[in-house]
Amino acid sequence: MKTKEEPQTNSRRDFIKKTAVGLAAFTIVPRYVLGGQGFIAPSDKLTKAVIGVGSMGRGHFTYDGTQVVAICDVDTRHIAKSLPMLDKGVKTFSDYRELLKLPEVDIVHIATPPHWHGTMAIDAANAGKDIWCEKPMTHTIGEGKRVMEAVQQHGRMFRLNTWFRFKDTFYGMGTTVKPIKKLVDSGLLGWPLKVTVSKHTGYDWKFYWVGKENLPVEPVPAELDYNSWLGPAPFKPYSTHRVHGTFRGYWDYDGGGLSDMGQHYIDPIQYFLGKDDTSPISVEVDAPQQHSDAVGTWRRITYTYADGCQIILDGEGKDANVPYIEGPKGKLYPGFKSDIPDLERKLAAFPDPAPQMTDFVTSVKTRQQFALNEQNGHRSCNIVNIGLAALRLGRSLKFDPVKQEFIDDEAANKLINPVMRAPFTI
Repeated sequence: MKTKEEPQTNSRRDFIKKTAVGLAAFTIVPRYVLGGQGFIAPSDKLTKAVIGVGSMGRGHFTYDGTQVVAICDVDTRHIAKSLPMLDKGVKTFSDYRELLKLPEVDIVHIATPPHWHGTMAIDAANAGKDIWCEKPMTHTIGEGKRVMEAVQQHGRMFRLNTWFRFKDTFYGMGTTVKPIKKLVDSGLLGWPLKVTVSKHTGYDWKFYWVGKENLPVEPVPAELDYNSWLGPAPFKPYSTHRVHGTFRGYWDYDGGGLSDMGQHYIDPIQYFLGKDDTSPISVEVDAPQQHSDAVGTWRRITYTYADGCQIILDGEGKDANVPYIEGPKGKLYPGFKSDIPDLERKLAAFPDPAPQMTDFVTSVKTRQQFALNEQNGHRSCNIVNIGLAALRLGRSLKFDPVKQEFIDDEAANKLINPVMRAPFTI
């Protein structure tokens, strides 16, 4: 429960002043930073605001230890559907920047289309909010770098909403990622490793998330602020298929099945390969020529790291007997089956992976970095965006994981920091 803050002492004023340097005009200082009457006790609920309350956003109104106090959407229908699900007195907004001014908000949950994720996450960090963001983390590599910088500059806690690196059965593997990480760390498979993401290893690339060419121009419905929905994306005439549930099929806002499911599938691979601080050095694509507006499908995408490890995204699923992980000493198949004799006994001799912070409420209250945060989330999102750049351009690309830019490819590098529609900028 919020209580009236005590009068500011000189030292407290000085602290707030220092904390606020460089922030936007609507910056607030969170109650757990101020201490005193504003401090969040371990038993207190955190307050939450949700930006984007379509089906995804509404699905995240309730999680333990939080209470929704504000929502925002540019479609009045989404607001109307949300209110019966929430407590009376929840504040509603059509402009997320007004929501960020609320001093009572601890966490901002961003559940908009991906082309808004970067801008909103940066603004939320500047406003002193902790952030829970849907995947993919950002629509471009450049946005991801800026989000990481803003979150760290302002000491925010960040969670990306994919969880397979730390809980739940991992698709076709029949286990959580923890024993896979333990197996990889043990060296029993050898090195380098090749990981194949295919329908035969439990993955669905959702190729129904494709766009339509030659969309008809339609009148904007009265309930939708289409200009605000577009935000930083280039202006395109309104068409029903361009927004809401089918926006994933258009390059301006998302990237089809790869963007929709990529971080779910790839982030745990980054984790168990021990590559949270780097990126592949090349990507090869086998795909039909992509349309300039509408996302299409692809057959195969191959990422290679400097040490020879590879991630293969198999869109066709030609090889029904492909292992999920293959190394020079052994293979791991779906269901955690392996060709290594007596694997369970051998693994028992090795240590478990290091524990992770897997509760975001605890992360916010204790200021301990969450397991999937702005740093490792940015790196796994990079893999998605490197692949999308290669698909859009229709060619293989070389990537510098330190500079986080493409090598000798001007067109690819333009996709790292594309020009935003005025007045938006990062």
